Amino acid sequence: MPEQKKTVKVTQTGSPIGRKPGQKETLIGLGLNKRHRTRELEDTPAVRGMIRKVAHLVRVED
Repeated sequence: MPEQKKTVKVTQTGSPIGRKPGQKETLIGLGLNKRHRTRELEDTPAVRGMIRKVAHLVRVED
């Protein structure tokens, strides 16, 4: 049986307006572009690093 990959649920809570350009690009990289959008992403170190960069704009559920 294949192993279940761990996922993390990320919801955008803040707006990228007035933020540094890199933060807006990171949200787009996570698949988020509007407030209250939710994506379920694979839990990898790269995704965790992106979440850490915009932690003040997202809500994370394991």
